[in-house]
Amino acid sequence: MKSKLLVTLVLSLSLLSVALPLMAHHGNAAYNDKPTEYKGAKITKFNWANPHALIFFDAKDAKGKVVNFTVETAAPQALKLIGWSKESLEPGATVTVIAYMSKNGNPAGRLNKIILSDGSELHDTQLGGDGGNKSGYGPDAGILERQQK
Repeated sequence: MKSKLLVTLVLSLSLLSVALPLMAHHGNAAYNDKPTEYKGAKITKFNWANPHALIFFDAKDAKGKVVNFTVETAAPQALKLIGWSKESLEPGATVTVIAYMSKNGNPAGRLNKIILSDGSELHDTQLGGDGGNKSGYGPDAGILERQQK
């Protein structure tokens, strides 16, 4: 009986040790609360990969120096639901990137939205751009409808 209890305890602790870091991975505590806008950003690379698609772009930092930034988005499966594809961003494209940047000063962040040269917008499904997630999917889906009531 004691051995079954010990095995159960060890398995439970093992499961917790794996589950807690996974939950922490999806927190937004590492990012600023206010989005930063990068006008005239040049896309250098777009990785359409799990667990998050990554967008690499060159833009000027606060000191005017050109820096290569990286922002993450939702998973490609979620992005497909709101109109993204692996061809949505081509290297060399000039865009405006609006993102919640890293609090520690690293050139990395979480995408809010991208405004393409034709004025169309690509939103991230989790943060959904201004006014919340308009996709109908994800944790803040329907936030606009709730705010308007």
